[in-house]
Amino acid sequence: MNDLVRPFGPSQPVVHDWHLDSVVSALHAARADWRQSQGRLRDFSTREFPSRAALRDIVATLAAALFPMRLGPPGLRDSSEDFFVGHSLAVALDALAAQVVLELRYSARLNGLSADDSEAQSVAIVQQFAAALPDQRRLLDADITAAWQGDPAARSVDEVLLCYPGINAILHHRLAHLLYRAGLPLIARIIAEIAHGETGIDIHPGAQIGAGFFIDHGTGVVIGETAVIGERVRLYQAVTLGAKRFEQGEDGSLLKGQPRHPIVEDDVVIYAGATVLGRITIGRGSSIGGNVWLTRSVPPGSQITQASLQG
Repeated sequence: MNDLVRPFGPSQPVVHDWHLDSVVSALHAARADWRQSQGRLRDFSTREFPSRAALRDIVATLAAALFPMRLGPPGLRDSSEDFFVGHSLAVALDALAAQVVLELRYSARLNGLSADDSEAQSVAIVQQFAAALPDQRRLLDADITAAWQGDPAARSVDEVLLCYPGINAILHHRLAHLLYRAGLPLIARIIAEIAHGETGIDIHPGAQIGAGFFIDHGTGVVIGETAVIGERVRLYQAVTLGAKRFEQGEDGSLLKGQPRHPIVEDDVVIYAGATVLGRITIGRGSSIGGNVWLTRSVPPGSQITQASLQG
């Protein structure tokens, strides 16, 4: 009988010898060497970092609480909507507080500080985060409306919320930005990268984005950490709001947190493939054409195309 053809009925699983004892031992040694090289000789009996899987669940639960009848469970009814929102927030915020404690302790270790008050700090941070959620819902409503009004293919605001990757990305960003401002850059970045992986849209959680923001199609959009975007701004796929150069300190290391990304004022449209670099200002009401490479500021009401740049 052909070895690849097995008879019907129960069969015994094939057990292979993968020599796992030696592999596990070698991996243990590799981890020990890396931790020693990084000065991380400590007790690893508890988790050190926030969990990407936990944060994915937290954001999904928060999204359902923000939009219960559209992103909540299929059996939800109006009569139980407030109960569902309250329960979901309690679950998500408790889980978030646990992740915040991990980042606070991690940050304290990196900076040689005490983490004794991390529990109390976590509660205070998450309370402030929770209090900001109604305003975030209103911002997201403005974003959803902008997408519906700005895309002739959109049939309803519900379709926009349920289907558009740009809305998924900005929902993650608005939550991540709150946490970034609260002094939790690692958690914020993990949430941003969850959205990046799902949508292909890369928004650094430090970017400041006004209401009514719409990313159409979205794949390949990159928005840097210090970008400032006004209200009612629209971007198309493959737009980059990036840095032109990176400033260095006297020792040659990169300076962190320096303003290096564009300022985009209100009512600007930037079309597909445009690259806007450096701390420049795109004036209010301007239109930046597709595939434009722009490294200088332009005044309000500008119409920038490849042809105009060449001229």
